[in-house]
Amino acid sequence: MLRVRKPNQLTALLVCAVLGFVAGILAVGVTHVKVLAQSEPPAAAAPKGRVFASDAGLVLNFIKPDKAADFEGVITKLKEALQKSEKPQRRQQAAAWRVYRAAEPGPNGAILYVFDIDPAVHGADYTVSTILAEGFPNEVQDLYKRYSDAYASGQNVVNLTLVSALGQ
Repeated sequence: MLRVRKPNQLTALLVCAVLGFVAGILAVGVTHVKVLAQSEPPAAAAPKGRVFASDAGLVLNFIKPDKAADFEGVITKLKEALQKSEKPQRRQQAAAWRVYRAAEPGPNGAILYVFDIDPAVHGADYTVSTILAEGFPNEVQDLYKRYSDAYASGQNVVNLTLVSALGQ
C-alpha cells in the first residue's frame, strides 16, 4: 500500500528517484557489465548480503515488461515474509521499505521499480533471496527463479545520507 508522505518528503523522494533513474540509465548504457555484477547472486551461490551503510537507500530494479506480474507477485511474498517473521529486525525492515513502480519507461522499455528504504535498519540484510528463504523455505527456489528471471538488466543500489531536511 502506498503511504502518502508530507510534501517535502515526497519531493525529496522523487528527486532521489529521478537522480537514481538517471544514474541507472547511464550505468546501464555505459557499464552494463558492472550493473549485472551488482545484481543479486543466483540462489546456488552464497549471498554476500545487501546491507545499507547509510541512513536510507534506494534500489533501482529494471524489470522486463512481460515479467512485471511475476516480479510484483514475488514482492507480495517478500512483504508477507517480512511481516510474519519472528525477527524484530525483519518487521522493522517491513515498516520502512516501500516499493514504487515508475510511470515512465526505463531503458530499452524496462519497467523501473524503486525500493525506497527510509530509514534503513543498520546492519540488517536486505537480500531478497535470504528473506524469501526465511519465510518460504519450501518455495524459495521457485520464487527466486521468478524474481531473477524478471530482471532486464539488474539493479542499482544507492546509499543515501541526509544532507538537509528542508521543511524542518
